[in-house]
Amino acid sequence: MKNNIYIIAFLMIGSLVISCSTDYDLNYQNNYEESHKAWLDFKKLSGNSYQYTVVGSSWTGFRWETTITILKGEAVERHFKFSDPDDVPDQNVEWIEKGQEVGSHQDQAAEALTLDEIYAKAKKEWLIKRENAKVYFETDYNGLISTCGYVENGCMDDCFVGIKIKNIERLSP
Repeated sequence: MKNNIYIIAFLMIGSLVISCSTDYDLNYQNNYEESHKAWLDFKKLSGNSYQYTVVGSSWTGFRWETTITILKGEAVERHFKFSDPDDVPDQNVEWIEKGQEVGSHQDQAAEALTLDEIYAKAKKEWLIKRENAKVYFETDYNGLISTCGYVENGCMDDCFVGIKIKNIERLSP
């Protein structure tokens, strides 16, 4: 009888642990895992120091890009450029944040995330299986994430939720 109580308790705790698991039902699960492994290798080789550029655009022709510099796992610079399709000087915007300023501008610039944070966001938000959306996941730059996100069905303009990375390069720490 005493052994049955231990078995029941063990099974209850086991089911609780399984139900609280942080595993997600992902689109592109295998591709994500391969890319995440490539990221961990790159992180080790680069000393967690790199620069990447996030790009975006609107169907109206406006374009923007944000270059984020990470040194030893910390965002140290964010450079933003916004371009008007007609190249109207007053509409073009460019700025650079450094050190404690990183993240101070509140506009459409990409968040100053590390690639660790991007991979976490991909797993927890962008690659989750959804019935009402098309999910995208692409890798470039030796297997590192380049496009990750989704577009809800029926959305017409500027609907992509996620990230598009134009390039990733290793820096010397």
